[in-house]
Amino acid sequence: MAKAYWISVYHAVRDENALAEYAKLAGPAIQAGGGRMLVRGVAAKAYEKGLLQRVVMIEFDSLDKAVATHDGSAYQAALKKLGNAIDRDMRLVEGLA
Repeated sequence: MAKAYWISVYHAVRDENALAEYAKLAGPAIQAGGGRMLVRGVAAKAYEKGLLQRVVMIEFDSLDKAVATHDGSAYQAALKKLGNAIDRDMRLVEGLA
C-alpha cells in the first residue's frame, strides 16, 4: 500500500495567535492519526514560480489514514480554532510506492 502525504503551503497568516491555538490541537490530532511530520518551515529556496512561504509535509501510512485524520473530529476541532486566520493550499497526495 502506498504512503500518503499531507502537503500545506501557507500563502498568508493574518492571526499568529489563532495559528498557535490551531497547532496545539492539530499536532496531537495528526500524530494520533499516524501522521509523521517530515517538513515544517519556510522554504529555503524557491525556483520557477515558487515563493518562500511556510510549507508543511506530513507522511501517513495510507491515503485512507490521512483522509480519516483530516475528516476526524479532533482535526476538525483544530480547524475551528484556525477560522479565517490563514490563506493556505492543502492537499493529500498518494505516494508512488
